[in-house]
Amino acid sequence: MIAIIDYDAGNLKSVEKALHFLGEKTLVTRDRQEILAADHVILPGVGAFGDAMKRLREYGLVEVIREVVAQGTPFLGICLGLQLLFESSDESPGVSGLGILPGRILRIPEDQGWKVPHIGWNSLHFDHPGRLFSGLEEGAYVYFVHSYYLRAAQEEMVTASAEYVVQIHASVERDNVFACQFHPEKSGEVGLHILKNFASIGRDGKETC
Repeated sequence: MIAIIDYDAGNLKSVEKALHFLGEKTLVTRDRQEILAADHVILPGVGAFGDAMKRLREYGLVEVIREVVAQGTPFLGICLGLQLLFESSDESPGVSGLGILPGRILRIPEDQGWKVPHIGWNSLHFDHPGRLFSGLEEGAYVYFVHSYYLRAAQEEMVTASAEYVVQIHASVERDNVFACQFHPEKSGEVGLHILKNFASIGRDGKETC
């Protein structure tokens, strides 16, 4: 069972639909016991960093997420879900993120000829081997919608990057924690392949059948 954390951040249905297409059982929930019992957990989301952290605190989900990570359950953050895993964001000065991974979320700089937010398809460069991208070729295209981007503090956790005005750390992996700035659920066959790879990772970190 894959638990999709519900904190009123939107984008839940598209993630759920993509997983159902892959034949995965899902549960959209904010119940602590259901989340902790799940085989995999996904934190999706679109919206503002500060508002999202406020809702996570109000629903008592901050500690639940930390428990999930601590017990070794494969955990995937998507878009805003990636950003929340880090320490802070330019979008909401003074608001602390979950701090599970080291790094900051920065505003994509305004530059002539480049539109912000970054909306559309972009190719990935695979910086380091990442289990989410097993079986995919360098340059695979995925779909982005964001105005802020990750600058990870540890380059070795960055598994994929993209270029849009600046170098964007598009995906990270550390132990059982995975995250994508792009939307795999909206990225066609490539995105479905990424979600399938995530669903195949067991609690021991190894791929399962």
